Amino acid sequence: MSVIQKIRDKGAWIMFGLIAIALISFILQDRALGGGRGSVFSNTTTLGKINGVTIDRTDFENELSLMQKMYGQQAGNREQLIPNVWNQDVERIINQQEYDKLGLVVSDKELSDILFDPQQSPLKREFTDEKTGVFDVAKAKQIMAQVKKSKNADQVQMVQEAYLKPTIEQKLRTKYSDLLQHGVYIPKWLVEKTQADNNAIASISYVAVPYNTIVDSTIKVSDDEILDYAKKHHTEYDKDDETRGITYVAFDATPSGADSLSTYNQVDGLKADFAATKDEKAYLGKVGTETPFKSGYFSKAKVESGKKDSILKLSAGQTYGPYLDGSNYVIAKLIGTKQWPDSAKVRHILIATTDTKSGQQIKEDTVAKKTADSIQTAIAAGANFEELCKKYSDDPGSKEKGGVYDFFPQGQMVLEFNEFAFDKPVGSKGVVKTDFGYHYIEVLGQKNPQPAYKIAYLAKPIIASSETVSAASTAAAQFSATNKTLEDFNDNAKKINKAGLTANEIKENDSYVGSLGQSRELVRWVYAHDKGDVSEPFEVGDKYVVAIETNISKPGLPDVSVLRPQVETLVRNQKKAKQIIESKFTATTLEAISKSTATPVTKADSLTFSNAFIPGLGMENKVIGAAFNKYLKGKVSEAIAGSSGVYAIRVENIGAKQSTTDAQATKQMLQQQTRSAFYRSGDALKKAATIKDYRSKFY
Repeated sequence: MSVIQKIRDKGAWIMFGLIAIALISFILQDRALGGGRGSVFSNTTTLGKINGVTIDRTDFENELSLMQKMYGQQAGNREQLIPNVWNQDVERIINQQEYDKLGLVVSDKELSDILFDPQQSPLKREFTDEKTGVFDVAKAKQIMAQVKKSKNADQVQMVQEAYLKPTIEQKLRTKYSDLLQHGVYIPKWLVEKTQADNNAIASISYVAVPYNTIVDSTIKVSDDEILDYAKKHHTEYDKDDETRGITYVAFDATPSGADSLSTYNQVDGLKADFAATKDEKAYLGKVGTETPFKSGYFSKAKVESGKKDSILKLSAGQTYGPYLDGSNYVIAKLIGTKQWPDSAKVRHILIATTDTKSGQQIKEDTVAKKTADSIQTAIAAGANFEELCKKYSDDPGSKEKGGVYDFFPQGQMVLEFNEFAFDKPVGSKGVVKTDFGYHYIEVLGQKNPQPAYKIAYLAKPIIASSETVSAASTAAAQFSATNKTLEDFNDNAKKINKAGLTANEIKENDSYVGSLGQSRELVRWVYAHDKGDVSEPFEVGDKYVVAIETNISKPGLPDVSVLRPQVETLVRNQKKAKQIIESKFTATTLEAISKSTATPVTKADSLTFSNAFIPGLGMENKVIGAAFNKYLKGKVSEAIAGSSGVYAIRVENIGAKQSTTDAQATKQMLQQQTRSAFYRSGDALKKAATIKDYRSKFY
């Protein structure tokens, strides 16, 4: 019995130990996989630190949300927005630290002067009359004063982020840039040297042996030679960040021919019902369509269909299709035809219910409707339209002109407004509701009547069937399971007639992977695994992708597999140059070298020191440098290993042409060149900053 008890006791300790090990492994694994993204063990909200200044995740999320509210679809999706907001924050913090060191500020008066300056105001777009092009300063001041007193926190913050903060930051950048540019000094000696260099001309005789006279395949370049070259020129190839690379195979899950036929048959099967229905809007709402129903009439020019010539020949109630339009199969139905003018003139008074910029409700619907009805009654009783417009209209684009919109084309206004202006006869008056609010409209004129058409479109997208998707997914899974090494990966790819594609220079916080497109999950996998690991299939767009990690390049010189495409030709040319020089450039005269290389002696005249281009040779900086070496006048140079070949030159003459630019103009040019380089000052500040980026733990 005691033996059994001992086993139980010992077993309990073993079990406890196994649980402890499992927990530790789980914690470490969570950290390795970027723990913090929903991890119960992560309690930090620090997204990054810039020169000691913390970017908090909560604040960052608020910025993301605000950007999405402000710009909607123009802001891009969340994964696109994250790096943009991060870069803005980094730049803002670094720049603000420089401004603080210099004591740069923007006063309230400076801000006000910019906001309400007709030439530079960021509010111009919002408060400029489209017809006259005049910036309404009074209106801008009125609205900004209202915003300042507003209790709507979201609205106030949007104005801050969209207008005030960017204006202040731009003014500070301008002040900082002015300080840098006004500090430029060009000494007299530099002006004189630049003029002398620009006016120098030379003529040479030369012998050239291009590198392409030696076949590339005969010159082998080893990994060690690649690395040696990169180390000697490390400033050109060093990387500030870790990057990784993959080879991948993609399995297409795009719709097949059978899928296309299935969609065609589906649409064709709805044709009879679509033709028979009397309520096209309700029918399309029931069966679904990719092309939203528009109840208005449109001229031929406004009909958006590649098949409109065929569609417009139909009689009312007839259909055309199915036909292929992009990735949809479509049936078009001509509902009706009317004679509409091509342009109309109206005047109106808008009682707004919604702010067109923020989308916020500014007036109750019932209150706006009652006001519009009262205006209609007052005008019918003889009240002055222009006076009522000036007093009540919420449309800044027309109220100062008595509410008039001069002749405008079909489709320019919102649907309900457009239909009243074009469908009602001249002289018609009435209240119309749109997304903006309630309009009291009077039709003043119409021109050039012509046919207008109402068309409904039943459009269904061609999508991959579950069988097509399953086939691609299964093939990708089978491929993933059969590979253990890069050699296996490449061999198995060839067996199924697929090319192994590469994506290098993948950074930890990237969202895009080479030409594959957006896949943050694949990037996270890359940084959670090691060289040689093969992934499970990832769904990227309409493909299933299997990847193998091929290189990990720490900050500094990249992996040789990354360097080779950049460096191999340069190293090969060095080896070719050595071979050419040792075998063909042993003579001491240009004529003897010409004979040994079996190439003629060629002359090049009017070479300029400021331009390394040589007719017949291209850009050859080393040759140009030698051409202006006065010690080579009448002598033959040593062999010069250039960009495209090996050269020997004899300097025939060095002189100077008459200057066409005076010293002051040269000085101004140098000043401008130096000042223009300051646009890179932000990059220099960023490179010198201490940036701790923890985004990958959260996103």
